[in-house]
Amino acid sequence: MKNSRLIIFASLVLACILITQLNQIPNLNKQLVQAKADLKQTKLSHKKSETILSSPQSQQDHVSDSTKIVTAFVKNFSNQPTSSYSDILKGLASQKVINELTQTFAPSVTFSEKAHYDVPIVAIKKAWGSDLNYLVVAKNDAQSVAYKITYDTEEKQVTDMSRLTLKGAFDNEK
Repeated sequence: MKNSRLIIFASLVLACILITQLNQIPNLNKQLVQAKADLKQTKLSHKKSETILSSPQSQQDHVSDSTKIVTAFVKNFSNQPTSSYSDILKGLASQKVINELTQTFAPSVTFSEKAHYDVPIVAIKKAWGSDLNYLVVAKNDAQSVAYKITYDTEEKQVTDMSRLTLKGAFDNEK
């Protein structure tokens, strides 16, 4: 009798342990899937880092080409009427940026047909990775305008921009 009670008790304990372990399987599967995704992202990031470190000249050329595109982008929207932005900026900037320029930035800056904007400063803030951050100043005789621009090297277009206030040497607005 004592042995049968002991066997029943041990069987119940083992059954509880088995049920608990079986309930953990879906949770463990989710953790496994997340860990695999994290590993894949880490390997991809590591591969990009190895590529950049193993070929700094390639990255420098990449940054140089991106800087030329950003400069052309700023010259295009600074020296063209707002109505033509959707045509002239297509391929240089995302639709979000084109809409922002048309509705927000352009009306706050005087872009007249007589005024020609030069782009004397295109400074890069972050040169490593797929998103390059630039500080760009466009100026003419009457005013200077500064922009913070994010260029995505994978999409090969401007994906974000914001207008900055200028103080000091470039603050020559009349």
